[in-house]
Amino acid sequence: MDILDRAQILESRERNAAVASARAALPTGPGLAICAHCDEPIPEGRRKAMPGCTLCLDCQEELETM
Repeated sequence: MDILDRAQILESRERNAAVASARAALPTGPGLAICAHCDEPIPEGRRKAMPGCTLCLDCQEELETM
């Protein structure tokens, strides 16, 4: 095993750790099905398109136009 092999192994380990850390930072759970502003359900399509969103589309649009 030469230095390039060791560097590749180290890079792979660090990348895998970074991906795992990023995944763990994403909010999950049933609370994400309800809008944090109006308490209405967030449509499944929006949750799939924007994982981790906490606002329904109407509230998000309202926030962006303020």
